[in-house]
Amino acid sequence: MRTLIVGIGALGGTIATRAVGAGVPVWLATRTAESARLLQSSGLRVSGIGGAAVASRFHVAALEEYREAEKFDLIVLATKAHDALEIAPFLSTLLTPGGTLLSIQNGGVSQILSDRLGSGVVLGGLSNLGATMVEAGIYEQRNAGHLLIGELAGGLSERAANVARTLSRAIETRVTANLRGAVWAKLLLNCSVTTLGAIAARTMRQYIASSAGKEVFRRTYDEALSVALASGTRPERMIVDPIPPGWQGTSVPGEDYDAWIDQIAAAYGDVKPSMLQDFERRRRTEIDFINGYVAQLGRQIGVPTVMNAAVTGIAHRIEKGQIQPDPARLDDLLRGAEHQGDHPDTC
Repeated sequence: MRTLIVGIGALGGTIATRAVGAGVPVWLATRTAESARLLQSSGLRVSGIGGAAVASRFHVAALEEYREAEKFDLIVLATKAHDALEIAPFLSTLLTPGGTLLSIQNGGVSQILSDRLGSGVVLGGLSNLGATMVEAGIYEQRNAGHLLIGELAGGLSERAANVARTLSRAIETRVTANLRGAVWAKLLLNCSVTTLGAIAARTMRQYIASSAGKEVFRRTYDEALSVALASGTRPERMIVDPIPPGWQGTSVPGEDYDAWIDQIAAAYGDVKPSMLQDFERRRRTEIDFINGYVAQLGRQIGVPTVMNAAVTGIAHRIEKGQIQPDPARLDDLLRGAEHQGDHPDTC
């Protein structure tokens, strides 16, 4: 299966390096020709969990240069969410008849792309792979994660199975019949683990130790779960059961709930949030596809999402340089959510 990997950041770079090392026929696409030359010169290297992998000879070019190239059977779209929406129409022209565009972004990106390009083109996916780009071409894998792929309409398909077989040579890839449920399971954790850690400049284990951190986590998670269920989606079990023990529209504090939190912390508690890396590098974040997506969908179906809206507003202010990531942001959220309303950009 002739495969193009678009976006050679932390996730795309880790997949690409392991794919080249495993002999998978892959081509790599970067944003610019300069970035391609840099990778070609430096090579690719992955360390950490999963073992070391090195790639010194591989095909890489700026995305635009593939316009006249031979078509691809599979395109793995591993860019940030906003970039994915922008370039996906062009990528669809690079596919062979019956070819597949695999979107592995957070939130509802794959569904948006499917609505725009057609379910026959887009296959949905997500990753719980913890990876960091140390510098261009150098990556560190932080956990034994995997790719999870599936049809957005639900059910199993030969197409998904074929893609999984191809990518499994490089990295563990699984197929699910309930991709929407899997996307929401990850989105719940993105909203409450990744984003909150980013705005507080702390790992989950650090911020959850404070009373403000516990309360913001609880309210953010409960809102997102309420939206998922109200939209007709049953989140899949991933690290933990997505529905907290004893949940009755809100989480129920107690020993069982604390043990449930501990399970999440055991998996993600010490990971530096990817969004915090975006803040530090002054890059645009995916907040509008995470907490912002929950707040928007909540408004549409009538589910209150005051905390997720407040989180989105805080993140936008950090992006603009108006405030800095800090543990005090959690206290700001508790105060701001009381009077913000459901408007993510007014915090």
